[in-house]
Amino acid sequence: MTPIDLLQAPTQTTDQTTDQTTTVAAKLAVLRSRFADHGLDAYLIPSADEHLNEYLPEIKQRRKWISGFTGSSGDFLVGQTQAWVFVDSRYYEQAGLEVDTDLIQVSKVGLDDHKTLEEVVEELGREAAKSGKELRLGYDPFTLSVSQFREFYKKVEPWGVVLVPIAANLVDHLRSQHPWGTEILPAYADSPLFSLSDEQTGEAIAQKLTRTREKLEKANTQILPLTKLDQIAWLFNLRGWDVSYNPVFIAYAIVTLEQAFLFTNEHRIEPALQQQLTHHLTLLPYNEYVPTLRSLLTPNSRVLIDPKHITMGTYQILKPAPRQTRCKIVETANPVEAMKARKNATEIAQMQQANLKASRAKTRTMKWLLDQLAAGNQLTEADVAATIEGFYQEESDFQGLSFNTIAGSGSNSSIVHYGTPNPEKVLQAGELLLLDSGAQYAAGTTDDTRTFAVGIPTPDQIERYTEVLKAHINCAMQQFPKGTTGAQLDGITRSTLWHAGLDYGHGTGHGVGAFLNVHEGPNGISKRVSQTLEPGMITSIEPGFYQPGWGGIRIENLYAIVEVPQAAKDNSDAAKIPWYGFESLTYIPFDNRLIDLTRLSDRQRTWLDCYYQTILAKLTPTLSPTDADWLKQTCNL
Repeated sequence: MTPIDLLQAPTQTTDQTTDQTTTVAAKLAVLRSRFADHGLDAYLIPSADEHLNEYLPEIKQRRKWISGFTGSSGDFLVGQTQAWVFVDSRYYEQAGLEVDTDLIQVSKVGLDDHKTLEEVVEELGREAAKSGKELRLGYDPFTLSVSQFREFYKKVEPWGVVLVPIAANLVDHLRSQHPWGTEILPAYADSPLFSLSDEQTGEAIAQKLTRTREKLEKANTQILPLTKLDQIAWLFNLRGWDVSYNPVFIAYAIVTLEQAFLFTNEHRIEPALQQQLTHHLTLLPYNEYVPTLRSLLTPNSRVLIDPKHITMGTYQILKPAPRQTRCKIVETANPVEAMKARKNATEIAQMQQANLKASRAKTRTMKWLLDQLAAGNQLTEADVAATIEGFYQEESDFQGLSFNTIAGSGSNSSIVHYGTPNPEKVLQAGELLLLDSGAQYAAGTTDDTRTFAVGIPTPDQIERYTEVLKAHINCAMQQFPKGTTGAQLDGITRSTLWHAGLDYGHGTGHGVGAFLNVHEGPNGISKRVSQTLEPGMITSIEPGFYQPGWGGIRIENLYAIVEVPQAAKDNSDAAKIPWYGFESLTYIPFDNRLIDLTRLSDRQRTWLDCYYQTILAKLTPTLSPTDADWLKQTCNL
């Protein structure tokens, strides 16, 4: 089935059988048997779907279904006799635990003795060339962004590799065949849509469309196709639950200077909401996206695309062959992505309230955890995950988690995205517990991490925790001039950790949506982020340290970027440049037993004191007397 046709598939629940015929080996064997039908030597299975989602609907988790690897990123390559999964440092441990390494080689990208996807394909291309052949690598064009495709093509084309677009995804086809064709397929695109009021969003649909069209005209374009789900949800003030943890819905959209189109399953939209939407857009079935886009194109049409946010599937509609084109393509940043990232005052206020609720829930969890441990009660990772979710639920307007809770203890705490709290893994004295969790409330998204000592912390744990805390504080109190990028702050954050011989493999921070995806662009704090940081953006700050077998540490808060008083001290032109800083949205104490205050500078200690006083001011009035007394003791350093 094609990506469009899949939306029309039966909506049922997943079959959980573990029959021997559904093993990874059997799936790979049948997939390879299909290569000849398309003249392929290998097939690429990216981690993303048609909407470039990080978190995928179950039916789109193709790589997970065929390989067993569940990470949120990491591509899968299947050759005639070998297979590889390519993962970054967040998944080094996890991938090795989840895949059958007799069948699949785990390539830990970034390590000297491990190859990247491009390097492996290059090797395969060279081998094919020795036999006078070209390597034909198949891919689904709806699962790669234009920029990903171009970067990949640039690296492998010199080695005689031919990238072959396959209209029908081979994993989807395989899943529909015997013996897997008897599986009951997961539901897809059937959650009810609901609208957010202007009071929640701070801006009406009409205003957002007007601003979008102004951006189109400024770029001298007339048509904007949208495939990213959070962009569509934000633009039309709509939400749904088609994707776990993310309040988005499966859809495409097109905005022109005169019209707007929304393509989705119409049956899940109540008549009253349909009527409301018709004032702003034309509502059409999901599978009308491709023919409608084609119908809008003329040789003089100027279509705006962002290569990072549009798939090759859509690009090939606009430009079906190297020397053919149906329109003029203008490549620039997607205006909706930028508008969505810069929260208005209403969105910031809503996020403040949502994160205050989450802070209260996690602070109560912290007290519960320390009380349970002090009483000698046995706890498991699953107990901790269930407790934090319970406290989240007690807060008003709780909608669900914003991602699967990470509650990793001992060696599991070093697995960066460990998302399966174990009901049999008991917290043991001498270990660390890393608790990374978040919630979706009716107006905001939350994400924060605290690391706790189980029992009396060791000197190593105290030293390393304190260094991570120092890195967090250094970033949180940093002021910076307009034009500063996330990459610049990433280096600043790591500086003291590097002096201590420590580092972490992930970025320092990521953007967060306003009752949207917990990970959003274009802003972030990472060596790979060139986007400047601007007021209204929300980012996490989450340095860490991880050592397999020893454990892991991460300290994460969310912050809004705000303008701060003039920082320059002279009368030069530089003094006229705006300066920005971070305002915390998260108010949760740290585990003071793990902090060596003597290792903090005076500025770091002052920041910590002020942060604790703010926690008391914000949380104490809303806590029970017992919890409030405990918090006062905890925030007294």
